[in-house]
Amino acid sequence: MKIVAKIFVLLFTVIGFSQNTYLHCGKLIDTKTGKVLTEKTIVVSENKIVSVKNGYVKPESGTVIDLKYKTVMPGLIDMHVHIESETNPKKYLEAYTLNDADVAFNSLHYAEVSLMSGFTTVRDLGGSGVNVSLRNAINQGKVVGPRIFTAEKALATTGGHADPTNGAKRSLIGNPGPKEGVVNGVEDAKKAVRQRYKNGADLIKITATGGVLSVAKSGQNPQFSIEEIRAICETANDYGFHVAAHAHGDEGMQRAIKGGVKTIEHGTLMSAETMEMMKKYDVYLVPTISAGKFVSEKAKIKGYYPEIIVPKALDIGPKIQDMFGRAYKAGVGIAFGTDAAVFYHGDNGKEFGYMVEAGMPAIESIQSATVTNAMILKMENQLGQIKEGFIADIIAVDEDPTKNISTMENVVFVMKEGKIFKNNSN
Repeated sequence: MKIVAKIFVLLFTVIGFSQNTYLHCGKLIDTKTGKVLTEKTIVVSENKIVSVKNGYVKPESGTVIDLKYKTVMPGLIDMHVHIESETNPKKYLEAYTLNDADVAFNSLHYAEVSLMSGFTTVRDLGGSGVNVSLRNAINQGKVVGPRIFTAEKALATTGGHADPTNGAKRSLIGNPGPKEGVVNGVEDAKKAVRQRYKNGADLIKITATGGVLSVAKSGQNPQFSIEEIRAICETANDYGFHVAAHAHGDEGMQRAIKGGVKTIEHGTLMSAETMEMMKKYDVYLVPTISAGKFVSEKAKIKGYYPEIIVPKALDIGPKIQDMFGRAYKAGVGIAFGTDAAVFYHGDNGKEFGYMVEAGMPAIESIQSATVTNAMILKMENQLGQIKEGFIADIIAVDEDPTKNISTMENVVFVMKEGKIFKNNSN
Protein backbone atom coordinates (compact mmCIF):
# COMPACT_ATOMS: atom_id res chain seq x y z
CA MET A 1 0.00 0.00 0.00
CA LYS A 2 2.86 2.39 0.80
CA ILE A 3 4.31 1.90 -2.69
CA VAL A 4 0.90 2.58 -4.28
CA ALA A 5 0.53 5.72 -2.17
CA LYS A 6 3.96 6.99 -3.23
CA ILE A 7 3.14 6.37 -6.89
CA PHE A 8 -0.13 8.28 -6.49
CA VAL A 9 1.64 11.24 -4.90
CA LEU A 10 4.22 11.23 -7.70
CA LEU A 11 1.53 11.19 -10.40
CA PHE A 12 -0.38 13.89 -8.52
CA THR A 13 2.70 16.13 -8.61
CA VAL A 14 3.74 15.41 -12.20
CA ILE A 15 0.27 15.84 -13.68
CA GLY A 16 -0.24 19.03 -11.68
CA PHE A 17 -3.28 18.33 -9.53
CA SER A 18 -2.19 20.78 -6.85
CA GLN A 19 -4.86 22.07 -4.51
CA ASN A 20 -6.12 25.58 -5.16
CA THR A 21 -6.40 28.35 -2.60
CA TYR A 22 -9.66 30.34 -2.48
CA LEU A 23 -9.57 33.84 -1.03
CA HIS A 24 -13.01 35.13 0.00
CA CYS A 25 -12.68 38.92 -0.25
CA GLY A 26 -15.18 41.30 1.35
CA LYS A 27 -13.75 44.15 -0.73
CA LEU A 28 -11.33 43.92 -3.64
CA ILE A 29 -9.53 46.89 -5.18
CA ASP A 30 -9.43 46.78 -8.97
CA THR A 31 -6.25 48.80 -9.45
CA LYS A 32 -6.77 49.08 -13.22
CA THR A 33 -10.12 50.86 -12.99
CA GLY A 34 -9.77 52.30 -9.51
CA LYS A 35 -13.01 50.68 -8.37
CA VAL A 36 -13.61 48.93 -5.05
CA LEU A 37 -15.48 45.68 -5.75
CA THR A 38 -17.37 43.59 -3.20
CA GLU A 39 -17.82 39.88 -2.45
CA LYS A 40 -15.23 38.31 -4.73
CA THR A 41 -13.31 35.03 -4.68
CA ILE A 42 -9.72 34.90 -5.91
CA VAL A 43 -8.63 31.43 -6.98
CA VAL A 44 -4.87 30.80 -6.74
CA SER A 45 -3.04 27.78 -8.11
CA GLU A 46 0.65 27.44 -7.31
CA ASN A 47 2.09 30.94 -7.93
CA LYS A 48 -0.62 32.35 -10.23
CA ILE A 49 -4.11 33.80 -10.04
CA VAL A 50 -6.28 31.46 -12.11
CA SER A 51 -9.58 33.32 -11.79
CA VAL A 52 -11.53 36.03 -9.97
CA LYS A 53 -15.16 35.01 -9.36
CA ASN A 54 -18.27 36.79 -8.14
CA GLY A 55 -19.51 35.85 -4.68
CA TYR A 56 -17.93 33.48 -2.19
CA VAL A 57 -17.20 30.25 -4.05
CA LYS A 58 -17.21 27.11 -1.90
CA PRO A 59 -14.77 24.58 -3.38
CA GLU A 60 -15.12 20.83 -3.10
CA SER A 61 -11.43 20.70 -2.22
CA GLY A 62 -8.71 23.24 -1.56
CA THR A 63 -7.92 25.83 1.09
CA VAL A 64 -10.29 28.70 1.87
CA ILE A 65 -8.92 31.95 3.33
CA ASP A 66 -11.59 34.10 4.97
CA LEU A 67 -11.00 37.78 4.12
CA LYS A 68 -14.71 38.68 4.09
CA TYR A 69 -14.16 41.57 6.50
CA LYS A 70 -10.99 42.86 4.84
CA THR A 71 -10.01 44.89 1.79
CA VAL A 72 -7.83 42.95 -0.63
CA MET A 73 -5.47 44.33 -3.27
CA PRO A 74 -2.31 43.40 -5.21
CA GLY A 75 1.02 43.27 -3.42
CA LEU A 76 2.55 46.73 -3.17
CA ILE A 77 5.65 47.94 -5.03
CA ASP A 78 8.07 50.42 -3.43
CA MET A 79 10.31 51.98 -6.08
CA HIS A 80 12.92 53.40 -3.69
CA VAL A 81 14.43 51.40 -0.85
CA HIS A 82 17.91 50.55 0.39
CA ILE A 83 17.51 47.01 1.62
CA GLU A 84 21.03 46.62 3.05
CA SER A 85 20.88 49.21 5.81
CA GLU A 86 18.74 51.29 8.16
CA THR A 87 19.06 54.65 9.86
CA ASN A 88 20.74 54.89 13.27
CA PRO A 89 23.07 57.38 15.00
CA LYS A 90 26.13 55.20 14.29
CA LYS A 91 25.39 54.58 10.63
CA TYR A 92 28.30 56.65 9.33
CA LEU A 93 30.74 54.46 11.25
CA GLU A 94 29.26 51.26 9.85
CA ALA A 95 31.13 51.64 6.55
CA TYR A 96 34.28 51.01 8.61
CA THR A 97 32.96 48.56 11.20
CA LEU A 98 30.61 46.20 9.35
CA ASN A 99 31.84 43.34 7.21
CA ASP A 100 29.93 42.24 4.11
CA ALA A 101 28.60 39.32 6.14
CA ASP A 102 27.22 41.74 8.76
CA VAL A 103 25.48 43.74 6.03
CA ALA A 104 24.07 40.53 4.55
CA PHE A 105 22.63 39.30 7.85
CA ASN A 106 21.13 42.72 8.57
CA SER A 107 19.56 42.79 5.11
CA LEU A 108 17.71 39.53 5.82
CA HIS A 109 15.82 41.25 8.60
CA TYR A 110 15.03 44.36 6.56
CA ALA A 111 13.82 42.22 3.66
CA GLU A 112 11.46 40.21 5.85
CA VAL A 113 10.08 43.34 7.52
CA SER A 114 9.42 44.88 4.10
CA LEU A 115 7.50 41.84 2.89
CA MET A 116 5.42 41.60 6.07
CA SER A 117 4.46 45.24 5.56
CA GLY A 118 2.80 44.34 2.27
CA PHE A 119 5.58 45.25 -0.14
CA THR A 120 6.00 42.16 -2.28
CA THR A 121 8.28 43.96 -4.75
CA VAL A 122 10.89 46.68 -4.20
CA ARG A 123 13.39 48.59 -6.29
CA ASP A 124 16.69 48.82 -4.40
CA LEU A 125 18.47 52.02 -5.40
CA GLY A 126 21.97 51.48 -4.19
CA GLY A 127 24.03 49.45 -1.79
CA SER A 128 27.30 47.57 -1.59
CA GLY A 129 26.41 44.67 -3.89
CA VAL A 130 25.00 42.48 -1.14
CA ASN A 131 21.63 43.50 -2.59
CA VAL A 132 22.32 41.35 -5.67
CA SER A 133 23.04 38.26 -3.58
CA LEU A 134 19.95 38.95 -1.44
CA ARG A 135 17.79 39.23 -4.56
CA ASN A 136 19.11 35.90 -5.78
CA ALA A 137 18.60 34.17 -2.44
CA ILE A 138 15.00 35.40 -2.26
CA ASN A 139 14.31 34.31 -5.83
CA GLN A 140 15.69 30.87 -5.02
CA GLY A 141 13.44 30.56 -1.96
CA LYS A 142 16.35 30.39 0.47
CA VAL A 143 15.29 33.43 2.50
CA VAL A 144 12.15 35.50 2.98
CA GLY A 145 11.73 38.89 1.36
CA PRO A 146 10.19 40.91 -1.46
CA ARG A 147 11.03 40.52 -5.12
CA ILE A 148 14.00 42.84 -5.63
CA PHE A 149 14.99 44.87 -8.66
CA THR A 150 18.36 46.32 -7.75
CA ALA A 151 20.68 49.03 -9.04
CA GLU A 152 23.58 47.34 -7.16
CA LYS A 153 25.90 50.34 -6.51
CA ALA A 154 24.58 53.82 -7.36
CA LEU A 155 26.68 55.93 -9.75
CA ALA A 156 28.25 59.16 -8.50
CA THR A 157 30.87 61.71 -9.50
CA THR A 158 34.07 62.21 -7.50
CA GLY A 159 33.01 63.78 -4.21
CA GLY A 160 29.37 63.59 -5.22
CA HIS A 161 26.44 61.99 -3.47
CA ALA A 162 27.15 58.21 -3.44
CA ASP A 163 30.93 58.56 -3.71
CA PRO A 164 31.69 55.80 -1.18
CA THR A 165 34.75 57.61 0.22
CA ASN A 166 33.08 60.90 1.18
CA GLY A 167 33.96 61.88 4.72
CA ALA A 168 36.92 59.51 5.01
CA LYS A 169 40.40 60.73 5.94
CA ARG A 170 42.70 61.38 2.99
CA SER A 171 44.74 58.22 3.42
CA LEU A 172 41.54 56.20 2.91
CA ILE A 173 39.96 58.20 0.08
CA GLY A 174 42.00 56.73 -2.77
CA ASN A 175 40.73 57.22 -6.30
CA PRO A 176 37.51 55.23 -6.83
CA GLY A 177 36.41 54.87 -10.43
CA PRO A 178 33.81 53.10 -12.57
CA LYS A 179 34.34 49.77 -10.82
CA GLU A 180 33.33 51.42 -7.53
CA GLY A 181 30.56 53.41 -9.19
CA VAL A 182 32.37 56.75 -9.55
CA VAL A 183 32.18 58.50 -12.93
CA ASN A 184 34.26 61.31 -14.41
CA GLY A 185 33.65 61.67 -18.12
CA VAL A 186 31.76 59.89 -20.87
CA GLU A 187 34.00 56.82 -21.06
CA ASP A 188 33.77 56.32 -17.30
CA ALA A 189 29.99 56.60 -17.60
CA LYS A 190 29.80 53.81 -20.14
CA LYS A 191 32.18 51.60 -18.21
CA ALA A 192 30.33 52.12 -14.92
CA VAL A 193 27.04 50.97 -16.48
CA ARG A 194 28.68 47.91 -18.00
CA GLN A 195 30.25 47.10 -14.64
CA ARG A 196 26.81 47.20 -13.00
CA TYR A 197 25.60 44.76 -15.65
CA LYS A 198 28.56 42.51 -14.94
CA ASN A 199 27.84 42.71 -11.21
CA GLY A 200 24.23 41.60 -11.70
CA ALA A 201 22.22 44.83 -11.50
CA ASP A 202 18.68 45.16 -12.92
CA LEU A 203 18.74 48.92 -13.49
CA ILE A 204 20.95 51.98 -13.03
CA LYS A 205 20.74 54.69 -10.39
CA ILE A 206 22.64 57.98 -10.67
CA THR A 207 22.99 60.84 -8.22
CA ALA A 208 22.26 63.77 -10.50
CA THR A 209 22.62 66.31 -7.65
CA GLY A 210 24.04 66.53 -4.18
CA GLY A 211 22.24 64.66 -1.43
CA VAL A 212 21.03 65.35 2.07
CA LEU A 213 22.71 62.44 3.86
CA SER A 214 26.09 62.40 2.10
CA VAL A 215 29.04 63.83 4.02
CA ALA A 216 29.38 66.77 1.64
CA LYS A 217 28.36 70.40 1.75
CA SER A 218 25.75 70.76 -1.00
CA GLY A 219 22.46 68.90 -1.17
CA GLN A 220 21.34 70.29 -4.50
CA ASN A 221 24.14 71.18 -6.91
CA PRO A 222 24.23 69.37 -10.30
CA GLN A 223 26.91 66.67 -10.25
CA PHE A 224 26.88 65.09 -13.73
CA SER A 225 27.26 66.81 -17.08
CA ILE A 226 24.45 66.19 -19.53
CA GLU A 227 26.96 64.37 -21.77
CA GLU A 228 27.73 61.94 -18.93
CA ILE A 229 24.05 61.36 -18.25
CA ARG A 230 23.33 60.73 -21.93
CA ALA A 231 26.18 58.24 -22.08
CA ILE A 232 24.81 56.46 -19.00
CA CYS A 233 21.26 56.32 -20.33
CA GLU A 234 22.25 55.24 -23.85
CA THR A 235 24.49 52.48 -22.49
CA ALA A 236 21.83 51.45 -19.98
CA ASN A 237 19.32 51.14 -22.80
CA ASP A 238 21.72 48.84 -24.67
CA TYR A 239 21.69 46.52 -21.66
CA GLY A 240 17.93 46.65 -21.08
CA PHE A 241 18.15 48.95 -18.05
CA HIS A 242 16.11 51.99 -17.13
CA VAL A 243 17.77 54.80 -15.14
CA ALA A 244 16.64 56.36 -11.87
CA ALA A 245 18.06 59.75 -10.91
CA HIS A 246 18.38 61.01 -7.35
CA ALA A 247 17.89 64.77 -7.59
CA HIS A 248 17.01 67.64 -5.27
CA GLY A 249 18.17 70.65 -7.30
CA ASP A 250 16.30 71.85 -10.39
CA GLU A 251 19.23 72.13 -12.80
CA GLY A 252 20.36 68.58 -12.07
CA MET A 253 16.80 67.36 -12.67
CA GLN A 254 16.59 69.07 -16.04
CA ARG A 255 19.89 67.55 -17.15
CA ALA A 256 18.71 64.11 -16.02
CA ILE A 257 15.39 64.42 -17.84
CA LYS A 258 17.00 65.60 -21.07
CA GLY A 259 19.63 62.90 -20.71
CA GLY A 260 17.07 60.09 -20.75
CA VAL A 261 16.27 58.95 -17.19
CA LYS A 262 12.94 57.27 -16.40
CA THR A 263 12.39 58.41 -12.81
CA ILE A 264 13.36 61.39 -10.68
CA GLU A 265 13.83 60.47 -7.02
CA HIS A 266 12.86 63.11 -4.42
CA GLY A 267 12.57 66.12 -6.78
CA THR A 268 12.53 68.58 -3.87
CA LEU A 269 13.25 71.89 -5.59
CA MET A 270 11.44 71.08 -8.82
CA SER A 271 10.23 74.13 -10.74
CA ALA A 272 7.02 74.42 -12.77
CA GLU A 273 9.20 74.37 -15.91
CA THR A 274 10.73 71.05 -14.86
CA MET A 275 7.29 69.61 -14.14
CA GLU A 276 6.27 70.37 -17.71
CA MET A 277 9.51 68.84 -18.95
CA MET A 278 8.80 65.64 -17.01
CA LYS A 279 5.43 65.31 -18.71
CA LYS A 280 6.96 65.96 -22.12
CA TYR A 281 9.66 63.30 -21.67
CA ASP A 282 7.38 60.80 -19.85
CA VAL A 283 9.49 60.85 -16.68
CA TYR A 284 7.96 59.83 -13.33
CA LEU A 285 8.44 61.40 -9.91
CA VAL A 286 9.24 59.10 -6.99
CA PRO A 287 8.54 61.52 -4.13
CA THR A 288 9.89 59.83 -0.93
CA ILE A 289 7.95 62.16 1.37
CA SER A 290 8.54 59.81 4.30
CA ALA A 291 12.31 60.28 4.06
CA GLY A 292 12.00 64.06 3.98
CA LYS A 293 9.86 64.15 7.09
CA PHE A 294 12.11 61.71 8.95
CA VAL A 295 15.42 63.47 8.30
CA SER A 296 14.03 66.90 9.16
CA GLU A 297 12.92 65.57 12.56
CA LYS A 298 16.08 63.60 13.33
CA ALA A 299 18.27 66.55 12.36
CA LYS A 300 16.90 68.33 15.47
CA ILE A 301 18.49 65.65 17.66
CA LYS A 302 22.08 66.63 18.39
CA GLY A 303 24.53 63.99 17.23
CA TYR A 304 22.08 61.89 15.20
CA TYR A 305 23.70 63.06 11.94
CA PRO A 306 27.17 64.51 11.27
CA GLU A 307 27.10 68.31 11.57
CA ILE A 308 27.59 68.88 7.83
CA ILE A 309 24.28 67.08 7.16
CA VAL A 310 22.08 68.92 9.66
CA PRO A 311 21.48 72.18 7.72
CA LYS A 312 20.71 70.20 4.54
CA ALA A 313 18.21 67.99 6.34
CA LEU A 314 16.47 70.95 7.96
CA ASP A 315 16.28 72.78 4.63
CA ILE A 316 15.43 70.01 2.14
CA GLY A 317 13.38 67.56 4.20
CA PRO A 318 10.31 69.70 4.94
CA LYS A 319 9.90 70.80 1.29
CA ILE A 320 9.26 67.44 -0.37
CA GLN A 321 5.58 67.04 0.50
CA ASP A 322 4.65 70.50 -0.78
CA MET A 323 6.57 69.92 -4.02
CA PHE A 324 4.79 66.59 -4.46
CA GLY A 325 1.39 68.28 -4.10
CA ARG A 326 2.26 70.81 -6.79
CA ALA A 327 3.71 68.15 -9.11
CA TYR A 328 0.60 65.98 -8.75
CA LYS A 329 -1.71 68.91 -9.50
CA ALA A 330 0.44 69.77 -12.53
CA GLY A 331 -0.12 66.27 -13.94
CA VAL A 332 3.34 64.80 -13.39
CA GLY A 333 3.33 60.99 -13.37
CA ILE A 334 3.75 59.65 -9.83
CA ALA A 335 5.49 56.40 -8.92
CA PHE A 336 5.23 55.33 -5.28
CA GLY A 337 8.57 55.22 -3.48
CA THR A 338 9.70 55.94 0.07
CA ASP A 339 13.50 55.76 0.52
CA ALA A 340 13.10 53.13 3.24
CA ALA A 341 16.38 52.81 5.20
CA VAL A 342 16.52 56.59 5.54
CA PHE A 343 13.62 55.88 7.92
CA TYR A 344 12.74 52.52 9.46
CA HIS A 345 11.91 49.60 7.18
CA GLY A 346 8.30 48.59 7.67
CA ASP A 347 7.01 52.16 7.94
CA ASN A 348 6.69 52.42 4.13
CA GLY A 349 2.88 52.48 4.37
CA LYS A 350 2.93 55.94 5.95
CA GLU A 351 3.79 57.34 2.52
CA PHE A 352 0.21 56.77 1.37
CA GLY A 353 -1.11 59.09 4.08
CA TYR A 354 1.42 61.78 3.22
CA MET A 355 0.44 61.60 -0.45
CA VAL A 356 -3.24 61.93 0.43
CA GLU A 357 -2.50 64.87 2.75
CA ALA A 358 -0.87 66.63 -0.19
CA GLY A 359 -3.95 66.24 -2.39
CA MET A 360 -3.68 62.89 -4.16
CA PRO A 361 -6.85 60.75 -3.92
CA ALA A 362 -6.31 57.55 -1.93
CA ILE A 363 -7.12 55.26 -4.84
CA GLU A 364 -4.53 57.01 -7.03
CA SER A 365 -1.88 56.60 -4.35
CA ILE A 366 -2.59 52.85 -4.36
CA GLN A 367 -2.49 52.76 -8.15
CA SER A 368 0.91 54.49 -8.05
CA ALA A 369 2.20 51.60 -5.89
CA THR A 370 0.71 48.91 -8.12
CA VAL A 371 -0.14 49.40 -11.81
CA THR A 372 2.14 52.41 -12.34
CA ASN A 373 5.19 50.83 -10.76
CA ALA A 374 4.57 47.50 -12.48
CA MET A 375 4.56 49.35 -15.81
CA ILE A 376 7.87 51.11 -15.09
CA LEU A 377 9.42 47.76 -14.18
CA LYS A 378 8.00 46.27 -17.41
CA MET A 379 6.01 43.80 -15.32
CA GLU A 380 2.58 45.21 -16.15
CA ASN A 381 1.38 41.83 -17.42
CA GLN A 382 2.44 40.03 -14.25
CA LEU A 383 2.25 42.41 -11.29
CA GLY A 384 0.09 45.23 -9.97
CA GLN A 385 -3.38 43.74 -10.52
CA ILE A 386 -5.61 40.98 -9.17
CA LYS A 387 -6.21 39.39 -12.54
CA GLU A 388 -6.25 35.98 -14.18
CA GLY A 389 -2.77 34.90 -15.20
CA PHE A 390 -0.98 37.39 -12.96
CA ILE A 391 1.50 36.40 -10.25
CA ALA A 392 -0.35 35.76 -6.97
CA ASP A 393 1.03 38.68 -4.96
CA ILE A 394 -1.95 39.59 -2.78
CA ILE A 395 -2.34 41.57 0.46
CA ALA A 396 -5.20 42.63 2.71
CA VAL A 397 -5.87 45.42 5.22
CA ASP A 398 -8.55 45.81 7.87
CA GLU A 399 -10.43 48.76 6.37
CA ASP A 400 -11.21 50.28 2.99
CA PRO A 401 -8.20 52.56 2.31
CA THR A 402 -10.28 54.81 0.05
CA LYS A 403 -12.13 55.79 3.24
CA ASN A 404 -9.27 55.50 5.75
CA ILE A 405 -5.83 55.61 4.17
CA SER A 406 -4.06 54.96 7.47
CA THR A 407 -5.13 51.31 7.23
CA MET A 408 -2.27 50.89 4.72
CA GLU A 409 0.11 51.09 7.68
CA ASN A 410 -1.18 47.77 9.04
CA VAL A 411 -1.22 45.01 6.44
CA VAL A 412 -2.79 41.88 7.96
CA PHE A 413 -2.40 39.37 5.12
CA VAL A 414 0.51 38.83 2.74
CA MET A 415 0.73 36.30 -0.08
CA LYS A 416 3.69 36.33 -2.46
CA GLU A 417 3.74 34.04 -5.49
CA GLY A 418 0.89 32.00 -4.04
CA LYS A 419 2.57 31.38 -0.69
CA ILE A 420 1.09 32.87 2.47
CA PHE A 421 3.71 34.65 4.57
CA LYS A 422 1.37 36.45 6.97
CA ASN A 423 -2.23 35.97 8.03
CA ASN A 424 -3.44 38.06 10.95
CA SER A 425 -6.88 38.42 9.40
CA ASN A 426 -8.84 36.76 12.23
